[in-house]
Amino acid sequence: MIQFLVHEDGDSVGTIVVEGIKAGDTLTGWVMEQDKTVTIKTLNAIPIGHKIALKALKNNGTIIKYGVDIGRTIAPIKLGEYVHVHNVKTKRW
Repeated sequence: MIQFLVHEDGDSVGTIVVEGIKAGDTLTGWVMEQDKTVTIKTLNAIPIGHKIALKALKNNGTIIKYGVDIGRTIAPIKLGEYVHVHNVKTKRW
């Protein structure tokens, strides 16, 4: 069962597509562009539609989704951690 989607290799986040994700769950994700699967263990509960880190990210690092820069980290983010407004901000302002 696929629990998160990734658009392409190189993306730093995937999007959760099922409900009920809890800390410690091992998730399967589908990388659409390359048509392959990956697995990640979650560090937090993550709501449907929200993002999971596919790799460790340093503070003030760049978040890539769809192969595009979608923001910067405002705190270090670990592999499998919940990625949202508490640890990512836009670069627009």
